[in-house]
Amino acid sequence: MDDTSKAIIEQLQQDGRRSYASIGKAVGLSEAAVRQRVQKLVDARVMQVVAVTDPLQLGFTRQAMIGIRSDGDMVATADLVAALEAVDYCLVVAGSFDIMAEVVCASDDDLLHIINEIRNIDGVRETETFLYLSLRKQEYNWGTR
Repeated sequence: MDDTSKAIIEQLQQDGRRSYASIGKAVGLSEAAVRQRVQKLVDARVMQVVAVTDPLQLGFTRQAMIGIRSDGDMVATADLVAALEAVDYCLVVAGSFDIMAEVVCASDDDLLHIINEIRNIDGVRETETFLYLSLRKQEYNWGTR
């Protein structure tokens, strides 16, 4: 990835609604060239441009991170966990858990249902749920270094 593509990413991280023309002026490209580069970055899964919402404002009253200990292939188990619709973030980790999965739920009953779904996945040995009490910071602006 060249410096121009990195500059485009940084422009979009500052304001995901910034116009291609505005980005072009900042990085020294035409609007069409920026549009083409952005599409290539999205197609290559280097980045995505999305609206980040506040789940509480949308009626989701429960957010949790679920720590999962697995038996067998951690990656295969993580892929099964990640395939669940309610899981919005899933990773294989090193430490006391093998997999961490984030869920956003409308109620405690929904959370219980999701935990049971996860526990029924082959390879899941045990889970521990960490309820979010207060989100203090959530940013996606680490840049391109």
